[in-house]
Amino acid sequence: MEPILSPLVNILELARWAPSGDNTQPWRFEIINEHHLIIHAFDTRDHCVYDLDGHSSQIALGTLLETLAIAASAHGLRVEFKRNQKTPEISPDYHVALVPDNQVLFDPLLSVVRKRSVQRRLMQRTPLTEEQKQVLEDAVGKFYTLRWFEGNAQQWRFARLMFENAKLRLTLPEAYTVHRDVIDWKAKFSEDKVPDQALGLDSVTLKLMRWVMANWQRVDFFNTYLAGHLVPRVEMDLLPGLFCAAHFAILAHKVPETIDDYVAAGRAVQRFWLTATSLELQFQPEMTPLIFSRYVHKNKPFSQMPHAMDRAAILADKLSRLLQNDSAERAVFLGRIGNGPAATSRSLRLPIERLLT
Repeated sequence: MEPILSPLVNILELARWAPSGDNTQPWRFEIINEHHLIIHAFDTRDHCVYDLDGHSSQIALGTLLETLAIAASAHGLRVEFKRNQKTPEISPDYHVALVPDNQVLFDPLLSVVRKRSVQRRLMQRTPLTEEQKQVLEDAVGKFYTLRWFEGNAQQWRFARLMFENAKLRLTLPEAYTVHRDVIDWKAKFSEDKVPDQALGLDSVTLKLMRWVMANWQRVDFFNTYLAGHLVPRVEMDLLPGLFCAAHFAILAHKVPETIDDYVAAGRAVQRFWLTATSLELQFQPEMTPLIFSRYVHKNKPFSQMPHAMDRAAILADKLSRLLQNDSAERAVFLGRIGNGPAATSRSLRLPIERLLT
């Protein structure tokens, strides 16, 4: 690589650590010159039941743009993004200009970009301090608000919602193909998938799950006759839902509708997540209830399994009541947060050479 491009490459080396659903990394970079590049983004609606409207990938794209801007601050560069309106929403191009600006200050969140990760195991129940919550509320910016779900009663309601939602998630044939393709078995780290050791399961359940997930027939048999989904739901959803400081929702001031709305939400999500990391808090997204709820509100079929939409509608109603009705449509992100050790197993990222086009 030519030396003149090294600042840009350094920026991309950090930007590639942005989070994305199941570590899909739905973007590729085309370097034009030392101050210009094109981000070729794409969504996964053609094969992922969790992204049928493209919004999950759009939020991930927003986290990438925010991370790129944070990384550029170390070089005194202001980042200007412009979406190419002629490209389709399923594969949008973003023209990026890196503009020298002596008003740009070094962003302190830069130091935790690589450290940020997902913790799917149990956290401590120690409540967040008021100071921590205020810093996190400031992080999402003026167009979003945070709603906290704390204390035994609210955490139980949220944990139960995640537990019930997991039954739908683990019995959908369309979800099985996604899980089969994104789990990296017998792995502690993975460049382009989710390592099985990061799932939050104990070793016995993990071994059984690996055998069962070899084909859909085994999964369907175990779910139908042996309640094969029960233990994973307890270990991955119910107990983690109870053992944390709080659950939270990031709410937009207006209902998001366009790709630009969801990309902007992704930028707020990344600042929130990085701020949590800087406070040494652990973090786990809890997005599938929100995704299925969105499908229900838009009457968007997502499965050939009988009664899947009916079951999703029941969960959507519970989420709506938990978030206080209209908030469900304004919610752009759900998760849990708390103190505790960082994850020892995690997703990594593709090397920059494989992300360049």
